[in-house]
Amino acid sequence: MNTSKTDWPSSLTDEELDELDRYLRAHTQENDTHLLLDGVHGLLSALAVGPLQVLPDEWLPEVLHEPFDDEAEGNRVLALLAKLNDSISAELDVDAYEPILGEIDTDTGPALSAAGWCEGFSRGIDLRAALWESRLADDPQLMELLGPVMALAVDDGVLSAEAEFEKLSDEEYDDCLTQIPAVLGAVGQYWLAKPVTEAELEAMVQRHSEPEIQEGTAPRHRSGHWVH
Repeated sequence: MNTSKTDWPSSLTDEELDELDRYLRAHTQENDTHLLLDGVHGLLSALAVGPLQVLPDEWLPEVLHEPFDDEAEGNRVLALLAKLNDSISAELDVDAYEPILGEIDTDTGPALSAAGWCEGFSRGIDLRAALWESRLADDPQLMELLGPVMALAVDDGVLSAEAEFEKLSDEEYDDCLTQIPAVLGAVGQYWLAKPVTEAELEAMVQRHSEPEIQEGTAPRHRSGHWVH
C-alpha cells in the first residue's frame, strides 16, 4: 500500500495502517467484493466530502463482514477504523490528504493503482446514491469536479462509460492521481455551497422507503451506477 505520511496528529501511523491492512486481508478471500485498506479509504473519503453525514452504523457493514474473534480484537479494529475516518477530514482541512492506493505489477515493474480506492469511493457514493445521482444529473459542475476520479474509475473498470473510452496513458493516469486531493476539496466545498434541498431529502426518504428487491430479481450492481 502507498500511504500518506503527515504530521497531523489524528492520522494513523504506518504501523497502524499496516495492522489494519493485515486484518482486512486476513478476512477476505480471492475474487470476493470485500474492500481492502485502499477501498476503505476511498469509501470514507467519499463520505467525508459528501452531501450528508453517514454514521458508522451505515458504513461499517461495507467494511466488516464477520464477527470478531474476540472483544479485544474488535475494539482495536474499530478504533483504527474510527481514527482513519477522523483523519480524512482533518487532512483535507490542512491540505495534507493523500489517497491510500494499491499496487499492481506491470511489465515495467510495480505501479500505483486507484482501482481499490475508486471502488470504495463509488460505494461511499452508493450510501447516499439518491442525492448524488440527482445532483450529478442536474448540475454539470459537480460532474466536472469529479472528472479526474471518474476517469480513473472508468480506466480501472470500476465504472462503465456510456461512450467509448480511450485508456489513459501512464502520464494521464498519474496526473489524475495527483488531482484526487484537489477533487475531494472541491467536492466538499461544492456541497457546502450548494447544500441538499428539501426536495432532494424527500426524494431520498421516498427511495429508502421503497420495497426491497424481490427474491429472484437481478440485484442492483454495487458500484458504477452513479454516473449518468
